[in-house]
Amino acid sequence: MEPHETHYVRNGDVALAYQVFGGGPLDLVFLPAFVNNIEIAWESPHYARFLQRLASFSRLIFMDRRGTGLSDRLSPSDLPPLEVLMDDLLVVLDAVGAERPALFGYSDAGCLCALFAATFPDRVSALALYAVAASGAASDDYPWQWGEDEWDAYLRELAEGWGTRSYAERIVPVFHPALKGDEQHVTWWARFMRQAASPNSAEALERLWHEIDVRPILPLIQAPTLVLHRSDDRVEAVEAGRDVADRIAGARFVELPGGDDAPWTATQDDVLDEVEHFLTGRRHAPDVDRVLATVLFTDIVGSTERAAQLGDRRWSELLSAHHEQVRGELERFRGREIDATGDGFLATFDGPARAVRCAQAIAGSIRGLGIEVRAGVHTGEVELIDDGVRGLAVHIGARVGALAGPSEVLVSSTVRDLVAGSGLRFADAGEHQLKGVPDTWRLYRVAD
Repeated sequence: MEPHETHYVRNGDVALAYQVFGGGPLDLVFLPAFVNNIEIAWESPHYARFLQRLASFSRLIFMDRRGTGLSDRLSPSDLPPLEVLMDDLLVVLDAVGAERPALFGYSDAGCLCALFAATFPDRVSALALYAVAASGAASDDYPWQWGEDEWDAYLRELAEGWGTRSYAERIVPVFHPALKGDEQHVTWWARFMRQAASPNSAEALERLWHEIDVRPILPLIQAPTLVLHRSDDRVEAVEAGRDVADRIAGARFVELPGGDDAPWTATQDDVLDEVEHFLTGRRHAPDVDRVLATVLFTDIVGSTERAAQLGDRRWSELLSAHHEQVRGELERFRGREIDATGDGFLATFDGPARAVRCAQAIAGSIRGLGIEVRAGVHTGEVELIDDGVRGLAVHIGARVGALAGPSEVLVSSTVRDLVAGSGLRFADAGEHQLKGVPDTWRLYRVAD
Protein backbone atom coordinates (compact mmCIF):
# COMPACT_ATOMS: atom_id res chain seq x y z
CA MET A 1 0.00 0.00 0.00
CA GLU A 2 1.32 3.44 -0.90
CA PRO A 3 2.19 5.56 2.17
CA HIS A 4 0.46 8.85 2.76
CA GLU A 5 2.38 12.06 2.21
CA THR A 6 5.08 12.73 4.77
CA HIS A 7 5.42 16.24 6.22
CA TYR A 8 8.07 17.89 8.39
CA VAL A 9 7.93 20.37 11.23
CA ARG A 10 10.89 21.62 13.28
CA ASN A 11 11.33 21.74 17.02
CA GLY A 12 14.36 24.02 17.15
CA ASP A 13 16.91 22.47 14.80
CA VAL A 14 15.37 18.98 14.79
CA ALA A 15 13.07 18.04 11.90
CA LEU A 16 10.17 15.76 12.84
CA ALA A 17 8.42 13.59 10.24
CA TYR A 18 4.69 12.95 10.42
CA GLN A 19 1.67 11.95 8.35
CA VAL A 20 -1.97 13.01 8.72
CA PHE A 21 -4.79 11.07 7.04
CA GLY A 22 -8.37 9.94 7.55
CA GLY A 23 -11.58 11.89 7.71
CA GLY A 24 -13.09 10.84 11.03
CA PRO A 25 -14.64 13.32 13.47
CA LEU A 26 -11.91 13.05 16.15
CA ASP A 27 -8.15 13.62 16.17
CA LEU A 28 -6.14 10.56 17.17
CA VAL A 29 -2.37 10.29 17.63
CA PHE A 30 -0.90 6.81 17.22
CA LEU A 31 2.60 6.49 18.69
CA PRO A 32 4.39 3.18 18.04
CA ALA A 33 7.14 1.57 20.09
CA PHE A 34 10.71 2.81 20.48
CA VAL A 35 11.65 2.79 16.76
CA ASN A 36 9.51 3.36 13.71
CA ASN A 37 9.48 4.46 10.08
CA ILE A 38 6.19 6.00 8.96
CA GLU A 39 6.76 5.06 5.31
CA ILE A 40 8.17 1.55 5.67
CA ALA A 41 5.23 0.77 7.98
CA TRP A 42 2.92 0.89 4.95
CA GLU A 43 4.87 -1.94 3.27
CA SER A 44 3.42 -4.38 5.82
CA PRO A 45 -0.14 -5.42 4.91
CA HIS A 46 -0.88 -5.89 8.63
CA TYR A 47 0.46 -2.50 9.70
CA ALA A 48 -1.20 -0.78 6.73
CA ARG A 49 -4.58 -2.34 7.51
CA PHE A 50 -4.25 -1.30 11.15
CA LEU A 51 -3.53 2.33 10.25
CA GLN A 52 -6.35 2.47 7.71
CA ARG A 53 -8.80 1.10 10.24
CA LEU A 54 -7.81 3.75 12.79
CA ALA A 55 -8.20 6.39 10.09
CA SER A 56 -11.71 5.10 9.29
CA PHE A 57 -13.03 6.72 12.47
CA SER A 58 -10.47 9.48 13.08
CA ARG A 59 -8.08 11.99 11.60
CA LEU A 60 -4.96 9.99 12.35
CA ILE A 61 -1.62 11.61 13.24
CA PHE A 62 1.31 9.22 12.79
CA MET A 63 4.87 10.37 13.53
CA ASP A 64 8.47 9.25 13.89
CA ARG A 65 10.15 10.29 17.11
CA ARG A 66 13.40 12.22 16.87
CA GLY A 67 16.26 9.79 16.40
CA THR A 68 14.25 7.23 14.42
CA GLY A 69 12.72 6.72 10.99
CA LEU A 70 12.40 9.81 8.83
CA SER A 71 12.86 12.29 11.66
CA ASP A 72 16.36 13.64 12.25
CA ARG A 73 18.69 10.91 13.43
CA LEU A 74 20.81 11.49 16.53
CA SER A 75 23.92 9.91 17.88
CA PRO A 76 23.32 7.40 20.69
CA SER A 77 24.88 9.88 23.13
CA ASP A 78 22.30 12.55 22.21
CA LEU A 79 19.14 10.57 22.90
CA PRO A 80 16.37 12.79 24.29
CA PRO A 81 14.68 12.52 27.68
CA LEU A 82 10.91 12.09 27.80
CA GLU A 83 10.23 15.80 28.29
CA VAL A 84 11.92 16.58 24.95
CA LEU A 85 9.82 13.93 23.23
CA MET A 86 6.75 15.54 24.80
CA ASP A 87 7.79 18.89 23.34
CA ASP A 88 8.16 17.24 19.92
CA LEU A 89 4.64 15.83 20.14
CA LEU A 90 3.30 19.24 21.11
CA VAL A 91 5.00 20.82 18.09
CA VAL A 92 3.42 18.26 15.74
CA LEU A 93 -0.02 18.73 17.30
CA ASP A 94 0.23 22.49 16.85
CA ALA A 95 1.40 22.05 13.25
CA VAL A 96 -1.68 20.00 12.32
CA GLY A 97 -4.14 22.00 14.41
CA ALA A 98 -4.98 19.16 16.81
CA GLU A 99 -6.21 21.02 19.89
CA ARG A 100 -7.29 18.08 22.04
CA PRO A 101 -6.62 14.73 20.41
CA ALA A 102 -6.87 11.25 21.84
CA LEU A 103 -3.52 9.48 22.31
CA PHE A 104 -2.90 5.80 21.53
CA GLY A 105 0.52 4.42 22.41
CA TYR A 106 2.04 1.01 22.96
CA SER A 107 5.12 -0.30 24.71
CA ASP A 108 7.40 2.59 25.78
CA ALA A 109 5.36 5.03 23.65
CA GLY A 110 2.53 4.36 26.08
CA CYS A 111 4.70 5.82 28.85
CA LEU A 112 5.28 8.91 26.71
CA CYS A 113 1.53 9.25 26.08
CA ALA A 114 0.80 8.84 29.80
CA LEU A 115 3.35 11.50 30.76
CA PHE A 116 1.95 13.87 28.12
CA ALA A 117 -1.61 13.32 29.37
CA ALA A 118 -0.56 14.06 32.96
CA THR A 119 1.47 17.13 31.97
CA PHE A 120 -0.95 18.65 29.47
CA PRO A 121 -4.43 17.56 30.62
CA ASP A 122 -6.11 20.29 28.56
CA ARG A 123 -4.55 18.90 25.35
CA VAL A 124 -5.69 15.27 25.70
CA SER A 125 -9.28 14.07 25.31
CA ALA A 126 -8.64 10.36 25.93
CA LEU A 127 -5.79 7.89 26.43
CA ALA A 128 -5.48 4.35 25.05
CA LEU A 129 -2.52 2.19 26.09
CA TYR A 130 -1.45 -1.23 24.79
CA ALA A 131 1.23 -3.57 26.20
CA VAL A 132 2.57 -0.86 28.51
CA ALA A 133 4.78 -1.36 31.57
CA ALA A 134 5.23 1.64 33.85
CA SER A 135 8.81 0.72 34.79
CA GLY A 136 11.66 -0.74 32.79
CA ALA A 137 13.45 -2.31 35.73
CA ALA A 138 12.47 -5.14 38.04
CA SER A 139 12.25 -4.43 41.77
CA ASP A 140 10.74 -5.97 44.86
CA ASP A 141 7.45 -4.14 44.23
CA TYR A 142 7.65 -4.66 40.44
CA PRO A 143 8.66 -8.33 40.01
CA TRP A 144 7.17 -8.94 36.56
CA GLN A 145 9.67 -6.74 34.69
CA TRP A 146 12.87 -8.20 33.23
CA GLY A 147 15.81 -8.58 35.57
CA GLU A 148 19.31 -7.33 34.78
CA ASP A 149 20.43 -10.68 33.33
CA GLU A 150 17.46 -10.72 30.95
CA TRP A 151 18.07 -7.12 29.90
CA ASP A 152 21.79 -7.79 29.31
CA ALA A 153 21.05 -10.84 27.15
CA TYR A 154 18.39 -8.98 25.17
CA LEU A 155 20.55 -5.90 24.55
CA ARG A 156 23.58 -7.99 23.62
CA GLU A 157 21.57 -9.94 21.05
CA LEU A 158 19.98 -6.73 19.73
CA ALA A 159 23.36 -5.03 19.25
CA GLU A 160 24.76 -8.02 17.38
CA GLY A 161 21.76 -8.85 15.20
CA TRP A 162 19.74 -5.67 14.65
CA GLY A 163 18.42 -5.44 11.10
CA THR A 164 19.49 -8.92 10.02
CA ARG A 165 17.12 -11.59 8.82
CA SER A 166 18.47 -14.11 11.34
CA TYR A 167 17.66 -11.71 14.20
CA ALA A 168 14.19 -11.08 12.75
CA GLU A 169 13.61 -14.84 12.61
CA ARG A 170 14.48 -15.11 16.31
CA ILE A 171 12.43 -12.21 17.65
CA VAL A 172 9.28 -12.37 15.51
CA PRO A 173 7.99 -15.46 17.38
CA VAL A 174 8.49 -13.54 20.65
CA PHE A 175 7.19 -10.08 19.70
CA HIS A 176 4.69 -11.11 16.99
CA PRO A 177 3.84 -14.77 17.66
CA ALA A 178 0.69 -14.64 15.50
CA LEU A 179 3.00 -14.08 12.50
CA LYS A 180 5.47 -16.83 13.38
CA GLY A 181 6.50 -18.60 10.17
CA ASP A 182 5.30 -15.78 7.90
CA GLU A 183 8.34 -15.38 5.66
CA GLN A 184 7.07 -12.18 4.09
CA HIS A 185 6.66 -10.60 7.52
CA VAL A 186 10.13 -11.68 8.64
CA THR A 187 11.67 -10.14 5.52
CA TRP A 188 9.74 -6.91 6.06
CA TRP A 189 10.59 -6.75 9.76
CA ALA A 190 14.33 -6.99 9.05
CA ARG A 191 14.01 -4.12 6.54
CA PHE A 192 11.84 -2.14 8.97
CA MET A 193 14.50 -2.38 11.67
CA ARG A 194 17.23 -1.14 9.32
CA GLN A 195 15.13 1.81 8.15
CA ALA A 196 13.95 2.71 11.67
CA ALA A 197 17.27 3.03 13.51
CA SER A 198 20.93 2.05 13.43
CA PRO A 199 22.05 -0.81 15.71
CA ASN A 200 23.73 1.59 18.16
CA SER A 201 20.71 3.90 18.30
CA ALA A 202 18.29 1.01 18.78
CA GLU A 203 20.36 -0.33 21.66
CA ALA A 204 20.66 3.14 23.23
CA LEU A 205 16.91 3.74 22.95
CA GLU A 206 16.18 0.45 24.68
CA ARG A 207 18.68 1.27 27.42
CA LEU A 208 16.87 4.58 27.90
CA TRP A 209 13.56 2.73 28.24
CA HIS A 210 15.15 0.38 30.76
CA GLU A 211 15.71 3.40 33.06
CA ILE A 212 12.17 4.84 32.78
CA ASP A 213 9.69 4.69 35.66
CA VAL A 214 6.43 6.61 35.18
CA ARG A 215 4.55 5.09 38.12
CA PRO A 216 4.54 8.34 40.14
CA ILE A 217 2.73 10.29 37.39
CA LEU A 218 -0.01 7.76 36.56
CA PRO A 219 -2.38 8.88 39.37
CA LEU A 220 -2.24 12.43 37.94
CA ILE A 221 -3.87 11.44 34.63
CA GLN A 222 -7.33 12.97 34.26
CA ALA A 223 -8.25 11.79 30.76
CA PRO A 224 -10.54 8.76 30.29
CA THR A 225 -8.16 5.84 29.89
CA LEU A 226 -8.32 2.39 28.28
CA VAL A 227 -5.55 -0.11 29.05
CA LEU A 228 -5.21 -3.18 26.79
CA HIS A 229 -2.86 -6.09 27.34
CA ARG A 230 -2.60 -9.63 26.00
CA SER A 231 -2.61 -12.47 28.49
CA ASP A 232 0.38 -14.32 26.97
CA ASP A 233 2.62 -11.34 26.12
CA ARG A 234 6.20 -12.58 26.64
CA VAL A 235 7.75 -9.11 26.36
CA GLU A 236 5.60 -7.22 28.85
CA ALA A 237 3.76 -9.45 31.33
CA VAL A 238 0.03 -8.92 31.66
CA GLU A 239 0.57 -7.96 35.32
CA ALA A 240 2.25 -4.79 34.04
CA GLY A 241 -0.92 -3.78 32.23
CA ARG A 242 -3.06 -4.45 35.29
CA ASP A 243 -0.66 -2.36 37.37
CA VAL A 244 -0.94 0.60 34.95
CA ALA A 245 -4.74 0.47 35.03
CA ASP A 246 -4.78 0.23 38.83
CA ARG A 247 -2.72 3.42 39.12
CA ILE A 248 -4.95 5.56 36.83
CA ALA A 249 -8.23 6.67 38.37
CA GLY A 250 -11.20 5.26 36.48
CA ALA A 251 -9.09 3.42 33.90
CA ARG A 252 -10.71 0.45 32.17
CA PHE A 253 -8.54 -2.64 31.81
CA VAL A 254 -9.22 -5.19 29.07
CA GLU A 255 -7.23 -8.42 28.93
CA LEU A 256 -7.11 -9.86 25.41
CA PRO A 257 -6.14 -13.38 24.37
CA GLY A 258 -2.87 -14.06 22.55
CA GLY A 259 0.70 -12.92 22.93
CA ASP A 260 1.42 -10.21 20.33
CA ASP A 261 3.35 -7.32 21.86
CA ALA A 262 2.41 -4.98 18.97
CA PRO A 263 -1.24 -4.02 18.37
CA TRP A 264 -1.02 -4.07 14.56
CA THR A 265 -0.18 -7.73 13.87
CA ALA A 266 -2.48 -10.48 12.62
CA THR A 267 -4.62 -10.37 15.79
CA GLN A 268 -5.39 -6.66 15.51
CA ASP A 269 -9.17 -6.74 15.19
CA ASP A 270 -9.94 -7.14 18.89
CA VAL A 271 -7.60 -4.22 19.70
CA LEU A 272 -9.19 -2.02 17.06
CA ASP A 273 -12.70 -2.92 18.17
CA GLU A 274 -11.94 -1.93 21.77
CA VAL A 275 -10.21 1.33 20.80
CA GLU A 276 -12.96 2.34 18.37
CA HIS A 277 -15.68 1.64 20.93
CA PHE A 278 -13.75 3.51 23.65
CA LEU A 279 -13.24 6.60 21.48
CA THR A 280 -16.52 6.71 19.54
CA GLY A 281 -19.00 4.70 21.59
CA ARG A 282 -19.62 2.47 18.58
CA ARG A 283 -18.49 -1.00 17.65
CA HIS A 284 -17.11 -1.63 14.19
CA ALA A 285 -19.96 -2.55 11.84
CA PRO A 286 -20.18 -6.36 11.77
CA ASP A 287 -22.21 -6.66 8.59
CA VAL A 288 -19.27 -6.01 6.26
CA ASP A 289 -16.01 -7.85 6.83
CA ARG A 290 -13.06 -5.90 5.43
CA VAL A 291 -9.81 -7.76 4.89
CA LEU A 292 -6.55 -7.24 3.08
CA ALA A 293 -6.41 -9.54 0.05
CA THR A 294 -4.66 -9.95 -3.26
CA VAL A 295 -7.00 -10.15 -6.26
CA LEU A 296 -6.14 -11.88 -9.52
CA PHE A 297 -8.02 -11.32 -12.77
CA THR A 298 -7.45 -13.44 -15.88
CA ASP A 299 -9.19 -13.60 -19.24
CA ILE A 300 -8.55 -15.11 -22.66
CA VAL A 301 -7.00 -12.79 -25.23
CA GLY A 302 -9.05 -12.50 -28.44
CA SER A 303 -11.78 -14.79 -27.17
CA THR A 304 -14.52 -13.41 -29.46
CA GLU A 305 -12.51 -13.98 -32.62
CA ARG A 306 -11.39 -17.43 -31.51
CA ALA A 307 -14.96 -18.48 -30.65
CA ALA A 308 -16.09 -17.42 -34.15
CA GLN A 309 -13.31 -19.48 -35.73
CA LEU A 310 -13.99 -22.65 -33.76
CA GLY A 311 -17.77 -22.69 -33.56
CA ASP A 312 -19.91 -23.23 -30.49
CA ARG A 313 -19.11 -26.88 -29.75
CA ARG A 314 -15.32 -26.69 -30.09
CA TRP A 315 -15.21 -23.35 -28.28
CA SER A 316 -17.22 -24.82 -25.39
CA GLU A 317 -14.76 -27.73 -25.17
CA LEU A 318 -11.81 -25.32 -25.17
CA LEU A 319 -13.41 -23.22 -22.43
CA SER A 320 -13.94 -26.32 -20.31
CA ALA A 321 -10.27 -27.25 -20.69
CA HIS A 322 -9.27 -23.66 -19.88
CA HIS A 323 -11.39 -23.64 -16.73
CA GLU A 324 -9.95 -26.98 -15.61
CA GLN A 325 -6.38 -25.71 -16.04
CA VAL A 326 -7.05 -22.45 -14.20
CA ARG A 327 -8.78 -24.18 -11.29
CA GLY A 328 -5.90 -26.62 -10.99
CA GLU A 329 -3.40 -23.77 -10.65
CA LEU A 330 -5.63 -21.93 -8.18
CA GLU A 331 -5.74 -25.01 -6.00
CA ARG A 332 -1.97 -25.45 -6.24
CA PHE A 333 -1.27 -21.86 -5.15
CA ARG A 334 -4.05 -21.71 -2.50
CA GLY A 335 -6.18 -19.25 -4.42
CA ARG A 336 -9.90 -18.89 -3.81
CA GLU A 337 -12.12 -18.78 -6.88
CA ILE A 338 -14.61 -15.93 -6.57
CA ASP A 339 -16.13 -15.78 -10.03
CA ALA A 340 -15.76 -17.45 -13.42
CA THR A 341 -17.90 -15.79 -16.05
CA GLY A 342 -17.37 -16.31 -19.74
CA ASP A 343 -13.65 -16.65 -20.37
CA GLY A 344 -12.38 -14.86 -17.25
CA PHE A 345 -11.61 -15.64 -13.62
CA LEU A 346 -11.52 -13.60 -10.42
CA ALA A 347 -9.66 -15.15 -7.49
CA THR A 348 -8.27 -13.96 -4.18
CA PHE A 349 -5.10 -14.93 -2.32
CA ASP A 350 -3.80 -14.29 1.18
CA GLY A 351 -0.32 -13.57 -0.20
CA PRO A 352 0.69 -11.48 -3.24
CA ALA A 353 3.69 -13.63 -4.21
CA ARG A 354 1.47 -16.72 -4.54
CA ALA A 355 -0.98 -14.74 -6.66
CA VAL A 356 1.76 -13.61 -9.03
CA ARG A 357 3.23 -17.10 -9.35
CA CYS A 358 -0.24 -18.54 -9.91
CA ALA A 359 -0.83 -16.01 -12.69
CA GLN A 360 2.48 -17.01 -14.31
CA ALA A 361 1.58 -20.68 -14.05
CA ILE A 362 -1.85 -20.10 -15.58
CA ALA A 363 -0.39 -18.14 -18.48
CA GLY A 364 2.17 -20.89 -19.14
CA SER A 365 -0.22 -23.82 -18.93
CA ILE A 366 -2.94 -22.19 -21.03
CA ARG A 367 -0.54 -21.68 -23.94
CA GLY A 368 -0.56 -25.44 -24.33
CA LEU A 369 -4.21 -25.17 -25.34
CA GLY A 370 -3.35 -22.89 -28.25
CA ILE A 371 -4.72 -19.77 -26.54
CA GLU A 372 -3.25 -17.02 -24.36
CA VAL A 373 -4.52 -15.23 -21.27
CA ARG A 374 -3.71 -11.89 -19.72
CA ALA A 375 -3.59 -11.36 -15.95
CA GLY A 376 -3.68 -8.49 -13.46
CA VAL A 377 -2.78 -8.61 -9.75
CA HIS A 378 -3.42 -6.00 -7.03
CA THR A 379 -3.39 -6.02 -3.22
CA GLY A 380 -5.78 -3.89 -1.18
CA GLU A 381 -8.69 -3.89 1.23
CA VAL A 382 -11.78 -5.76 0.04
CA GLU A 383 -15.21 -6.28 1.53
CA LEU A 384 -16.39 -9.87 1.91
CA ILE A 385 -20.02 -10.06 0.82
CA ASP A 386 -21.62 -13.53 0.95
CA ASP A 387 -19.33 -15.60 -1.31
CA GLY A 388 -17.93 -12.63 -3.21
CA VAL A 389 -15.72 -9.60 -2.77
CA ARG A 390 -16.16 -5.96 -3.62
CA GLY A 391 -14.39 -2.65 -3.16
CA LEU A 392 -11.93 -0.36 -4.88
CA ALA A 393 -9.18 -3.00 -4.82
CA VAL A 394 -11.34 -5.27 -6.98
CA HIS A 395 -11.88 -2.52 -9.55
CA ILE A 396 -8.17 -1.74 -9.62
CA GLY A 397 -7.29 -5.40 -10.18
CA ALA A 398 -9.73 -5.63 -13.10
CA ARG A 399 -8.33 -2.47 -14.73
CA VAL A 400 -4.75 -3.69 -14.31
CA GLY A 401 -5.63 -7.02 -15.92
CA ALA A 402 -7.33 -5.32 -18.86
CA LEU A 403 -4.07 -3.53 -19.71
CA ALA A 404 -1.98 -6.72 -19.88
CA GLY A 405 -0.92 -8.22 -23.16
CA PRO A 406 -1.01 -11.87 -24.29
CA SER A 407 0.59 -14.20 -21.71
CA GLU A 408 1.51 -11.12 -19.67
CA VAL A 409 1.09 -10.58 -15.94
CA LEU A 410 0.77 -6.95 -14.83
CA VAL A 411 0.85 -5.92 -11.17
CA SER A 412 0.30 -2.69 -9.26
CA SER A 413 3.15 -0.98 -7.42
CA THR A 414 1.58 -2.21 -4.18
CA VAL A 415 2.14 -5.82 -5.20
CA ARG A 416 5.68 -5.13 -6.42
CA ASP A 417 6.59 -3.56 -3.07
CA LEU A 418 5.01 -6.32 -0.97
CA VAL A 419 6.86 -9.21 -2.65
CA ALA A 420 10.34 -7.84 -1.99
CA GLY A 421 12.65 -10.75 -1.24
CA SER A 422 10.48 -13.30 -3.04
CA GLY A 423 12.78 -13.64 -6.07
CA LEU A 424 10.17 -12.30 -8.46
CA ARG A 425 11.47 -9.79 -11.01
CA PHE A 426 9.61 -6.90 -12.61
CA ALA A 427 9.94 -4.44 -15.45
CA ASP A 428 8.48 -0.94 -15.24
CA ALA A 429 5.33 -0.75 -17.39
CA GLY A 430 4.83 3.00 -16.84
CA GLU A 431 2.12 5.11 -15.26
CA HIS A 432 -1.51 4.59 -16.25
CA GLN A 433 -4.86 6.21 -15.59
CA LEU A 434 -7.20 3.37 -14.63
CA LYS A 435 -10.77 3.92 -15.77
CA GLY A 436 -13.01 4.84 -12.87
CA VAL A 437 -10.11 4.84 -10.38
CA PRO A 438 -8.66 8.07 -8.97
CA ASP A 439 -5.01 9.10 -9.41
CA THR A 440 -2.33 7.71 -11.68
CA TRP A 441 -1.03 4.19 -11.08
CA ARG A 442 2.43 2.83 -11.84
CA LEU A 443 2.30 -0.74 -13.13
CA TYR A 444 4.95 -3.42 -13.45
CA ARG A 445 5.33 -6.34 -15.85
CA VAL A 446 6.34 -9.65 -14.27
CA ALA A 447 9.49 -11.05 -15.87
CA ASP A 448 9.63 -14.74 -16.79
